[in-house]
Amino acid sequence: MFYKTIFKSGTVYIGLIQTSKSLNLNQMPQQDFTTSFTVSQSPQMVFEAICNVRGWWSENIEGDTASMDSLFHYHYQDVHTAKFKITQCTPQRVVWHVLENHFKFTKDIHEWQDSDIIFDIASKDGETQLIFTHKELTPAYECYELCRDAWTHYIQGSLKSLITTGKGDPTPKQEDISVGEVPSAAAAPGSISICHRLRIEAPIETIYHALTTKEGLQGWWTPDVETGRDLQEGSLIKFGFGETNPENQIKTRIDVMRHYDLVKWICLEANPEWSGTEISFALEPHAKGAVLNFSHNNWKAYTNEFAGCSYAWALFLRSLKRLCETGKGLPFPEFDK
Repeated sequence: MFYKTIFKSGTVYIGLIQTSKSLNLNQMPQQDFTTSFTVSQSPQMVFEAICNVRGWWSENIEGDTASMDSLFHYHYQDVHTAKFKITQCTPQRVVWHVLENHFKFTKDIHEWQDSDIIFDIASKDGETQLIFTHKELTPAYECYELCRDAWTHYIQGSLKSLITTGKGDPTPKQEDISVGEVPSAAAAPGSISICHRLRIEAPIETIYHALTTKEGLQGWWTPDVETGRDLQEGSLIKFGFGETNPENQIKTRIDVMRHYDLVKWICLEANPEWSGTEISFALEPHAKGAVLNFSHNNWKAYTNEFAGCSYAWALFLRSLKRLCETGKGLPFPEFDK
C-alpha cells in the first residue's frame, strides 16, 4: 500500500517549477514533489533497482516494469489502483505516465491521473545521485500530504535500501481476502469490550510499523519489550511496566498480522481479568492518514480494572498517535503526562 514508515532518512524538498518563460504576479509557480539521495553504487545499479518496482514499491504489480512503452498495473485491494505507461527508460532517466488512477479515500478519486513520475540518474563527485519527481503532485491535491510522506518512505527508505543492501521494503503480496473487506475485530458473544476510534494523521504503514516492530512498541507503549527479532503471527511478546509484580507484566501472542489492515494479540499472562482477552488494532485508510479502530475484547464484567484499563488505553493510544505523527510518543511511565 502507498504508505510511509515511522523513521525517515534523506532530504525531502519541494521544487518550484516555472511553467512559462514569463511569470506575472497573478500566476503561481507549478509545484512538484521532489526528493533526492546520493549513493556509492553505479548509475546502472540505480537504474536496475528503479526498474525492479516489485522490489521496492509493491509486490502487487502486474506487467513489465523495465521496458520502454510497457504498461503495468498497481493495486492494493480497492484502496488504490493505478495504471502506468513507461515513456522513458534509460540509465539516465525513467518516466512513468499515469494513465489511470483510483483512490478510494479522496473526493476526486482520479488524483494523479495524467501526471508523470520521473527518476533522474546522474554521476556526481564519484557517486550516483537520484532525483525523484512526481510532476503536478501539489498541495492542491487532497492526497498530497499522504502521497508526499508515502513517496518519502518508498524512495528514501525502500528504494535506497534496495540499491545499497539488495533488499527493499515493498508492500507485500496482497493476501487472499475479499476486496473491500472490513477488518474484523469482533468480540465473542456475551463478552464486553473496550473500544476507541481515532484518526492518526500518518499513513497506515507508519501505524502498522509502530504495532509490529519492537522499536515501534517501545516508542508508544513501554520501553520494556521482550520478543524475537522479527515479529510474525505466533510470536510471543512480553511487556513490562516497571514492577516485578506479575500483574504488571503482560504476555501476549500475535494472533493476526494482516498487512495494513489488522493486528490482533491474545493475552496469555497478565492481570487475571486480562487472561484470554484479545487486543485488536483495525486500520482504515483516510485522505489525511488513517483511522484506527481499537478494541480490547472478551472482558467478562464491568469492573474497576475494566474502567481503569479503558482510560489507560486512551492515554496509550494518544501516545501511539503522537509517535506516528511526530516521531516521539509518550510510553510508560510518561503516558499520563
